[in-house]
Amino acid sequence: MKTLIKNGTIVDGTGLPSFKGDILIENDKMSVIGTVEDKNLDMVIDASGLVVAPGFIDTHSHSDLQLLIDPYVEPKVRQGVTTEVLGQDGISMAPLPTKYISSWRKNLAGLDGDSDKIDWGYENTSGYLNLLEKTGIGLNESYLVPHGNIRMEAMGLGSLPANNTDLENMQKILRREMEAGAYGLSTGLIYMPCAYSETRELVELCKVVAEYDGIFVIHQRSEADAILASMEEVIRIGKESGVKIHFSHFKVCDKKNWTKIDQVLELLEKAEAEGIRVSFDQYPYVAGSTMLGVILPPWVHDGGTDTLIKRLEDPQLREKMIWDIEHGVPGWDNFIDFAGLDQIFVTSIKTEANKDLVGKSLIEIGTLRGKDPYQATFDLLHDEENAVGMVDFYGTEEHVIRFMRRPEQNVCTDGLLGGKPHPRVYGSFPRVLGRYVREKGALTMEEAIRKMTSKPAETFGLKGRGRLQSGYYADIVIFNPETVIDKSTFGDPIQYPEGIEYVLINGQLVVERGIYHQILAGKVLKK
Repeated sequence: MKTLIKNGTIVDGTGLPSFKGDILIENDKMSVIGTVEDKNLDMVIDASGLVVAPGFIDTHSHSDLQLLIDPYVEPKVRQGVTTEVLGQDGISMAPLPTKYISSWRKNLAGLDGDSDKIDWGYENTSGYLNLLEKTGIGLNESYLVPHGNIRMEAMGLGSLPANNTDLENMQKILRREMEAGAYGLSTGLIYMPCAYSETRELVELCKVVAEYDGIFVIHQRSEADAILASMEEVIRIGKESGVKIHFSHFKVCDKKNWTKIDQVLELLEKAEAEGIRVSFDQYPYVAGSTMLGVILPPWVHDGGTDTLIKRLEDPQLREKMIWDIEHGVPGWDNFIDFAGLDQIFVTSIKTEANKDLVGKSLIEIGTLRGKDPYQATFDLLHDEENAVGMVDFYGTEEHVIRFMRRPEQNVCTDGLLGGKPHPRVYGSFPRVLGRYVREKGALTMEEAIRKMTSKPAETFGLKGRGRLQSGYYADIVIFNPETVIDKSTFGDPIQYPEGIEYVLINGQLVVERGIYHQILAGKVLKK
């Protein structure tokens, strides 16, 4: 199969200036970049007036479960994403010992959803990746080993610190999963059981990751009041283990913490000056999205979701939860404190009984249920078995641009796919190109595309991806620079972007003149 893309403005992903040219694709790889004379072609795409770029790489994705239900992940492909990095925030699909399936599904549900339609008996990363290969996938998928899954297999879901035997068991599990093809380790230190870990535990695990030249991807312990101490911890992990550090969805939450941004950036520069390899990803919005259960103090989660549900049935424990939320717990990121009950909105639920609450703030939920907002929210978490998603507002446009311009930054979605999602699921990459390149001039086109392509490929070690280069896989997006823009909003998020005209994944045309073709063109990528 020979495909020619002709007359396009080529932005090759390296950051170098664009140029007019052609690209010849033979089967799943590019063979010629420049001027193509070959006339023995199967397909020709005229890219006159359009930009031709490498396919975008989403370094923070939550498609892990959805891929086994609907493997196409159309919202990502339609915005030009051709490769995703799964296994985020220390909570994902594998490893998953059989005895923990029931409790782990409940813990995972608020981030990645839940389903009775899939076979949960895959046990480990090898089994999960083999399942993806067997069912087929719409775009390329890579995987990080989740810290919470490792901790669960070695220690269960309790809050005890790891002893030496526990650490040895976790290192053994991590080596097994890295050997299965994972690109690194992820953790989410606001999620259970990851949050129960001490710094020493993370250092010892990251020593194993460094042996494989993998990456440590971290939702740090605090993105708000304790962010400086949190970053010092991450830098210490990098220094003592030698691992590459990648901060997830980098930001500073809450108006009272915005004065810390200069110090946050100084810490990044200090780490780099000390030889620690540091990077971060960012979605281009002033609001975040996660599981609603994070509003509950850490002790509520001890023992897993089944125990959490029982605690929500105790009126006295509910009063203690409210006290902790209103007065704070040292070292805990208190979402209600930094966003407010009126700026946290439900995005997804598990049952039909509470469908009317999707899109509503916690204040509105209280009004609709005729209860105090806390009690109504606790009822919701109880009835939905903690499988509730949310959006929270925390930042400013100025800060988005400031972090976007940093050399450590690359673009991501961090998109939760269920319910009424955050608009980043449908719009992150076109939003950067339309709003921040064309309208605001925050980045040049070449800089932005590098941050979407070769930068993340190099950071994560995704070989043969992220550049328009002979011998590289033909993951390509072709867009109109004059019209490309996100259409998804917080009020109406399920809208595809404009201006993404063509997308090719491994040489197969999956978006043609803006029309999506359901083709399982993706590959499972292994390190």
